[in-house]
Amino acid sequence: MSPINHDSLRRAVPPGYDQYREDIARGKIETVEYFSMTVGCKRKTMIYIPPGYSDGQRGYNVLYLLHGIGGDEAEWYNHAGPQVILDNLYADCKLAPMIVVLPNGRAMQNDRAEGNLFDADKLKAFENFESDLLHDLIPYVESNYTVLTGRENRALAGLSMGGGQSLNIGLGNLDQFAWIGVFSSAPNTKEPVLLVPNPEEAAAKLRMLWLSCGLLDNLKHVSDRTHAYLERNNVPHIWYEESGGHDWPVWKNDLYHFSQLIFR
Repeated sequence: MSPINHDSLRRAVPPGYDQYREDIARGKIETVEYFSMTVGCKRKTMIYIPPGYSDGQRGYNVLYLLHGIGGDEAEWYNHAGPQVILDNLYADCKLAPMIVVLPNGRAMQNDRAEGNLFDADKLKAFENFESDLLHDLIPYVESNYTVLTGRENRALAGLSMGGGQSLNIGLGNLDQFAWIGVFSSAPNTKEPVLLVPNPEEAAAKLRMLWLSCGLLDNLKHVSDRTHAYLERNNVPHIWYEESGGHDWPVWKNDLYHFSQLIFR
């Protein structure tokens, strides 16, 4: 894993990084359906297609970007406008070629964020998403888009509940993902010794593990314990503490930084 200039990461995002620019090429974001054998029905995902996407190119990397417990496949789109952030970065030549898949991480037949979000069946559905992602969604994406299919061409990242999923799924499937990003991970995150039972193997296989949290986040203890374990066991990772709480300004900032570092 290449050394990271942590001081540069701590600089504030530039003015207008998340603002629509008139004078640049833009990608598109679409909602598609795929059939999930895991759940037994069609499911929706949003997909960001970058500017200049072409079936004739060799292939694109893929970032799977997960939402929190109160969201669904549209949460990032509705609250963060990731397509605007990414379009701006493409225009400034700061991104490797990638598409971004925004799934619904609640793998159950009624996967809407409604009712008691902490019901046992809804929490179990976030665990079940691992099978949906690996066996249903990834094959769909790789069959319908011009993407590269190696582990080094896949990244998994998410906020809060999705951050916990990214750690649980990503570190448990290092044969599938080489890049993992974790923004303010929630208490669904497994204990560190379960996440990384073999630190030497994780260190050898990871291209980058990004772990970040706002200093005012009341769930910061979850990220702190993971960071401490990784540091104690010599697993290279970026530990990024930033101003803010458990909120969208933090997660947009994380996406801005994380997206520039992957697939390099």
